[in-house]
Amino acid sequence: MVMARLADDLRAEGSEFHALLETLSEQNWRRATPFKGWTVDYVLQHLVFGDWLNTLSLTDPEQFSAVMARRMAARAEGRKTMGLEGTGLQVGQGPELLAQWYDRLGRLCDLFAGSDPKARMQWVGPDMSVRSAATARLMETWAHGQDVYDLLRQPRVATDRIRNIATLGVNTFGWSFQIHGLEPPGPAPHVALTAPSGAIWTWNEANPDNRIEGPALDFCHVVTQGRNIADVNLTVTGETARYWMAIAQCFAGAPETPPPPGARSW
Repeated sequence: MVMARLADDLRAEGSEFHALLETLSEQNWRRATPFKGWTVDYVLQHLVFGDWLNTLSLTDPEQFSAVMARRMAARAEGRKTMGLEGTGLQVGQGPELLAQWYDRLGRLCDLFAGSDPKARMQWVGPDMSVRSAATARLMETWAHGQDVYDLLRQPRVATDRIRNIATLGVNTFGWSFQIHGLEPPGPAPHVALTAPSGAIWTWNEANPDNRIEGPALDFCHVVTQGRNIADVNLTVTGETARYWMAIAQCFAGAPETPPPPGARSW
């Protein structure tokens, strides 16, 4: 049941993003988003690759390992590659790319829906549960969708699907420090967030001296590094909470830097 709901959330997030991308002109596909200057084309290619890797990990772990080995060997030599050589995966551009991504995402959602949430699967970093993998795909889809909304200066209606992202953000408290080679300066803060529906979501022990409260949407923007903490309406109390919000990162990979204050606060 939990995976069916999570797969439905991912599918709905993809459908919303797909509807936005269908409105793009040819020129907009080549425009740079606020995220690392990635074009819309490249953002979607990144999502295609991530969805394909998840599918590969679930259905063909041996090939997944081979792709990862090629990528690591190439990067050790200073070459950047996605490791697609010999896999048969090809991606287009613009509307063709959009159709490829949406089809592959739908198939991945079907796989997630029928999977054991506690089953372990290989990933780019440490192995993780299928439930965590599906949550990460939803986070990536939502966060990169925000890159395009920001590029186009279009408003976006938040839904309670972001609870998945908020939970991931809370659960990666220790990870945010670990990737910087740091130990957390204290216990995880109490987090109390107001959902788009008006519900109150809470995590961790209540602590008036170490807490974060405010809109769930703003918290999700910060942990996905779509907004600087200075540009959102979160109340952050205590040294540990302030330190975390300055470097929060709920996604895998090397440590990244949040956008400067004002850079994405349109």
